[in-house]
Amino acid sequence: MNSSRTMFAALVLCVLNLGLAQNLLAAEDFKGSWTLMQSKEAGQVRFGLSHRMHGGQSQHQSDWPLSAFQGLDLTAPGKHDVQFTITRDAGRITCEGYLKDGEGAGVFHFAPDATYVQSMKALGFTGIDEEKQFAMAVHDVSLEFVRAMKAENLEGLDTEKLIAFRIFNVNSQFIRDLRAEGLAATDVDRLIAFRIHGVTPAIVREVRKAGLKASEDQLIAMQIHGATPEWIAQMAKNGYRDLDVDKLIAFRIHGVTPAFIEKVEKLGYEHPEPDQLVAMRIHGVTPEYIANLKSRGMKDLSIEQMVNLRIHGID
Repeated sequence: MNSSRTMFAALVLCVLNLGLAQNLLAAEDFKGSWTLMQSKEAGQVRFGLSHRMHGGQSQHQSDWPLSAFQGLDLTAPGKHDVQFTITRDAGRITCEGYLKDGEGAGVFHFAPDATYVQSMKALGFTGIDEEKQFAMAVHDVSLEFVRAMKAENLEGLDTEKLIAFRIFNVNSQFIRDLRAEGLAATDVDRLIAFRIHGVTPAIVREVRKAGLKASEDQLIAMQIHGATPEWIAQMAKNGYRDLDVDKLIAFRIHGVTPAFIEKVEKLGYEHPEPDQLVAMRIHGVTPEYIANLKSRGMKDLSIEQMVNLRIHGID
């Protein structure tokens, strides 16, 4: 019996050691290449990381502050070897290679921090594998940042969204500035969409000044389709001052421009209704089409009649 227990214990120890060796090997094998170039931004460099992942290639390149690199000297002249590290809560990226006149390349190794996953779990964020942990190191998803985001009482915040927040620069200041303009700013996906499509606190303020009560989804749609404060002001000069948000978005989607309105008015249709203008663009009632009808003797057609002709394929 003692012999069996001893053999079993030895087998368990062997399996544990094998698992530990595999984990260490995986950590050692997490490597790739880096590039460094000059940036247009003062105090920053253009830094790129590339490594193989699941049979493919993962690449990241962006401007990094010089303070992120420990042991990197960009002032040394000529071509020379370099070694430097990037230390984040999620782990350490060790780089070696060469620089020449402030630009260079080399290889890196990533060593994940052993306590990071547990610290994140304690904060309520799980599902962090080695790839995610590397991404969280690259994008600096620090524990301080995670605590700050939790304090904002956001809806839908998870590990992936934390990474997206860092990629698109969604931070406490941005959220609070949006809330100062009257938005709830609690939905994680909308906050990311705000950053992607350029919905800034200043844009929200200008939209409010124009008398528009746009929802968060409408603000995103306005930016996607180019219903900017400047464009809204131009439409007001053309006599369309009291349009609601959906009408403004429809104008942009279907190409109702100040130039189009001016051409239609010169053909005798003074200040068409917004729905008429949208219908004209949808069905192809262009100024050229109107002029062609007039040249054929059809001079007193209403906009509805011309739209109906186009619907039925009458050119």
